[in-house]
Amino acid sequence: MSTYSRAQEEALHEFKLDIGHLNALSNASRQKLIMILGTVTTEHGIKVNDLAEAIGLSQPATSHHLKTLRDIGMVGQRKVGNIVYYYLTLDDTIDRLERLTAALRRQQRGE
Repeated sequence: MSTYSRAQEEALHEFKLDIGHLNALSNASRQKLIMILGTVTTEHGIKVNDLAEAIGLSQPATSHHLKTLRDIGMVGQRKVGNIVYYYLTLDDTIDRLERLTAALRRQQRGE
């Protein structure tokens, strides 16, 4: 028998489902990348070197953070010749965070 209410179990389940997104969002450099990428269009994107300069990291470190964000579907890329342009996709990130928030609200209300 569980010591958690149904609402608490649901919130814990959402945390488990979203752990990759939550971990990705917990890093300050990735947060900065998301903010910058949110200012460019999918059609234009931004190059990794420009992102690296904007957040004050090396190109390899920036690429690593972009890969983490790509792996969870928050960032997309478009290649034109030898140049890769990055843009924010968010895919299902907003939906995930809304489900988690709703589960936490239900838990708080004791549902």
